[in-house]
Amino acid sequence: MLSKKSQYAFKALSYLVEKRNDGPILISEIADHKKIPLKFLENILLELKKAGILDSKKGKGGGYFFKENPENVKLAKIIRLVNGPIALLPCVSLNFYENCEDCTEDHCGLHDVLIEVRDASLNILERKTLMDLVD
Repeated sequence: MLSKKSQYAFKALSYLVEKRNDGPILISEIADHKKIPLKFLENILLELKKAGILDSKKGKGGGYFFKENPENVKLAKIIRLVNGPIALLPCVSLNFYENCEDCTEDHCGLHDVLIEVRDASLNILERKTLMDLVD
């Protein structure tokens, strides 16, 4: 399940995609239009800035804007940045792999099924970009 943080990130990014030709967008405008708590949004946008997806400009005419072309930003990248693993179990994750703490199985049928779920999800999330979030 997507965390509230991920949902807010996608709402904010979709707003920025819609306004991408309007110059930098104030964080307060994003928060107001998308009903996102301002402090929470500040942290999310800072993470996206550190990752090189967004940039910001201070002062008059300032705000957030895309550093990376939204046509090139895959939804999987945003989920991994903000939410963490896409896989439902750590033992099937490609980027966040861990053995399951309480696993006692030599062979786990759930593991096999969730690999298929991961692959199907990734097939979509690696094809879709931020541009797919808007009409």
